[in-house]
Amino acid sequence: MSRTVYCQHLKKEAAGLDFQLYPGELGKQIFDTISKEAWGLWQAKQTMLINEKKLNMMDPEHRKLLEAEMKAFLFEGKEVAIEGYTPPKS
Repeated sequence: MSRTVYCQHLKKEAAGLDFQLYPGELGKQIFDTISKEAWGLWQAKQTMLINEKKLNMMDPEHRKLLEAEMKAFLFEGKEVAIEGYTPPKS
């Protein structure tokens, strides 16, 4: 049986992550309060950010930018702003 968490991003009970995917205290916070579904949403946004902004994950500044965007998306409910991208209408 999978574990459930109250997902801070989705604001509901949902299936939790199977293991800690991100290091350190932030990783523990993500593991404890972010669902698989929300993490999947973040991964899609992360891929778009890396590609559109041509981020180099070897560059500490680029990693810092990506982490700040991740925190804003997962914990503050802020949408990732990508120049020239218009989200589909639901």
